[in-house]
Amino acid sequence: MLPAPAVESGTSLLAATGLGRRAPGGTAWLLQDVSLSISAGERWALLGPSGSGKTLLLRTLARLDPFDTGSLNWRGGPVLPGDVPEYRHQVLYLHQRPTMFEGTVEDNLRVPFLLKRHRARMFDRLATVERLRLLARDESFLTRNAADLSGGESQIVALLRGLQLDPTLLLLDEPTAALDSEASQAIESLVSDWFAAAPHDRAYVWVSHNAGQARRMTSHLLQIQEGRVEKGGRHAG
Repeated sequence: MLPAPAVESGTSLLAATGLGRRAPGGTAWLLQDVSLSISAGERWALLGPSGSGKTLLLRTLARLDPFDTGSLNWRGGPVLPGDVPEYRHQVLYLHQRPTMFEGTVEDNLRVPFLLKRHRARMFDRLATVERLRLLARDESFLTRNAADLSGGESQIVALLRGLQLDPTLLLLDEPTAALDSEASQAIESLVSDWFAAAPHDRAYVWVSHNAGQARRMTSHLLQIQEGRVEKGGRHAG
């Protein structure tokens, strides 16, 4: 079983030690000797050139991809195979190009509650409408056909879909890449509002190629180059 969800600011949430991932069928390393620690209350920027391993690292931290060496601990304990579903509930990975299901925006937001893991919970329409107001959108947005959404709108829906499950750690893989200014500001507002609701208990890692956004949205910096992570720390902001 994973440790209880209560955390305090400064408490280590996720710690990776010596993580490594080999290329399938080869000896080359895609990730090598990655060690990092993410604590409650921290907002990390993960920076690096294209192909440096940013997406692979986030997917590995989310336990969506395997690793060949090293260890990954959540709140001081290992994530055992049986713990992975609960772990992914607490550690949410948001893909650059999220999947939308057939139906309306509301249908997509209700999907998680069809899963066995979340059947004890219910879709909170009122809370969702409140979040939409932060984005200058009204209740009618819920009736939109998901197939007609723009890339930015799909990102908004995917983030709403995840945030309603109350994750502890967000792993955001260039969530505003290729989005216009309005959509980017909407994503930033959603993340900021989620973090501000429990700033001493939550954390996130944000991959961005926008230096201004990284300074604005984060407090700590990690650099990755050819699958190796350089030691990170607090930045000036």
